[in-house]
Amino acid sequence: MTEGQVLDIIRDAIYTLLMTSLPLLLVSLIIGLIISIFQTVTSIQEQTLTFIPKIVGVFAALMFFGPWMLTVLQEYITDLWQNFSIYLG
Repeated sequence: MTEGQVLDIIRDAIYTLLMTSLPLLLVSLIIGLIISIFQTVTSIQEQTLTFIPKIVGVFAALMFFGPWMLTVLQEYITDLWQNFSIYLG
């Protein structure tokens, strides 16, 4: 296995990781921003106010994006296993 092949595997793994985690992180970020603006406007300084909407939002995003995320991960693992004999020698 060459150094280039290792770097390609690592690059593809990081790209797949970022691509599959980005929808959930964006949903959490947007909900947090909306709650933060709401707290600023209404002067409510409750620290625990953001937890329930974020949990519900991330769960809903996982239900919506879950099949796509699973497909992307499955394609990555399938490509990795198909090229396994090339990596060995």
